[in-house]
Amino acid sequence: MDLSLTVLGCATPYPSVDNPCSGYLVSHNDTRVWMDAGTGTLGPLQRHTRLEDLDAIWISHLHADHSADLLTAYYALLFADVSRPPVPLYGPPGIAARLAGFLTNGPVRSPVEDAFAITELHDGHEAVVGSMLLTTAAVEHGIPAFGVRVEAAGRSLTYSGDTAPCPNLTALASGTDVLLCEAESAAEVPDAVHHTPEDAGGTASAAGAERLVVTHVGRFLSPREAVARASARYGGPVGYAAPGSTLTAG
Repeated sequence: MDLSLTVLGCATPYPSVDNPCSGYLVSHNDTRVWMDAGTGTLGPLQRHTRLEDLDAIWISHLHADHSADLLTAYYALLFADVSRPPVPLYGPPGIAARLAGFLTNGPVRSPVEDAFAITELHDGHEAVVGSMLLTTAAVEHGIPAFGVRVEAAGRSLTYSGDTAPCPNLTALASGTDVLLCEAESAAEVPDAVHHTPEDAGGTASAAGAERLVVTHVGRFLSPREAVARASARYGGPVGYAAPGSTLTAG
């Protein structure tokens, strides 16, 4: 089976009627990783895999549009019809305390570790999950935030998370088969925490990526406009991460 990515949603900063916030399912053979758990993504995730069969969750940063559905996943894992050991959860420093702070409603701290086996990310972190290697790099988003490169069977897919253009992301994406890059900022001026579509094209070009897919497109841009603007800075194929679509690396 190819290394593939299914778009569960990519809206920012809140879901639209037909587009949840940021979330993706990365698959290779029998390995399944939920990459970002933005608002509304737990529902479409279950079209493609059961929570029982999920191998890991990877979270780029703790803004709600990338992590809020961890809260409902917690209830599913502990108090519903799901029976399994804690799901390996890779996320930014402080993720356990953030979850517990929201979920605790009495004098006893909610047992988030009973639902999630939590590993805090750092720049250069590597994890083998099933048939995949996940390599994490710190990126520039004004809070602890990370991008990730997923490799399996000689193919690679790199996800920017939310970030301004930065050397760490360019290095992480070097020679990647697919760069999934956010393009939230509409303005053609420097943004300290996000890419514009032009920036996404520039990062893909600098990294020598084989293909660019823009995602997390801001609400003042259409997907078609974002693709056209990214193409002005990158000569390779450019696509849009349409909700419900699946792409392969290779």
